[in-house]
Amino acid sequence: MALQAPGERLLEREAPDPVASGPHESVIDVLGCGVCHSDLHVADGAIGRTPIVLGHEVVGVDAELGPVMVYAPWGCRRPGCQPCASGQEMICADSHEAGIWEDGGYAEKMLVPRREYLIPLEGLDPLQVAPLACGGLTAFRAVRRARALGEPGRAGRVLVIGAGGLGQYAVQFLGRTPGTHVSVVDPLPARLATARELGAHEALLPGEADPARYDAVIDFVGSDDTLRSAVRSVRRGGVVVLVGMFGGTVPFGLGRLPSEVSLTTSIWGSPADLRDLLDLARHEPLRHVVEHLPLSEANRAHELLRSGATRGRIVLTVA
Repeated sequence: MALQAPGERLLEREAPDPVASGPHESVIDVLGCGVCHSDLHVADGAIGRTPIVLGHEVVGVDAELGPVMVYAPWGCRRPGCQPCASGQEMICADSHEAGIWEDGGYAEKMLVPRREYLIPLEGLDPLQVAPLACGGLTAFRAVRRARALGEPGRAGRVLVIGAGGLGQYAVQFLGRTPGTHVSVVDPLPARLATARELGAHEALLPGEADPARYDAVIDFVGSDDTLRSAVRSVRRGGVVVLVGMFGGTVPFGLGRLPSEVSLTTSIWGSPADLRDLLDLARHEPLRHVVEHLPLSEANRAHELLRSGATRGRIVLTVA
């Protein structure tokens, strides 16, 4: 299912199978691919390139490793690239992410440039955990950043803005720290109900969060409105972690923000983060709100995601 140009529908096409041309490359048989809001950003022309095969939440089968998950933020791996050398490929300035700059997993087969980007699933159900490759990983790293930038030993109160797929993962990750009080904001009552089922202590509609109350705010939307809400809700010395890509901004300056608040972004996650996340999923199973559709219904999956009609994540399955 290929995107030929921004704004167009995905088209089913026949294409030659990709071929590994070097010792580090691998061609996997795709089992499924999660559908992410980033796919919509590529489809709209906001990021990435066209023509392209979308999809970066990919699970498949490697001839040697068996069932695997693809780590999709591929770095440049050139000598002197500090992010790549430190294992932070997702912030490499010359990265070429699967499904955004390189052909991804909306296909029966996929070329992966390095075998170390294939993470064995070791007993996990591929079609259930596919969304961990981006949705889960992004939320996992955002929670880690919120904790790292917060006051040591203080679990405190955390506000999650956005109770879609990423927010639902964040609620579960936060709930694994004793003493953490998790509040969630979303305009959709069904999503708030899901957040409560997953362990949120408080479910709020936009505008209901108390000002200057929270030690950390994680914004999975990133609009002007949600960022203003995040800054209004965080306490002095707290942290705001921005994840969502909806283009919002807030003024920065003394007196414009709570005193000594930290503002940061969180981008995807590292290979080490993904391995840690999969290990967590093996030992402390996550509750996945996952809907499955055949690959041929990729356009319908995009429509459902745009409308907000999904309770969690969609995975396209390859028969």
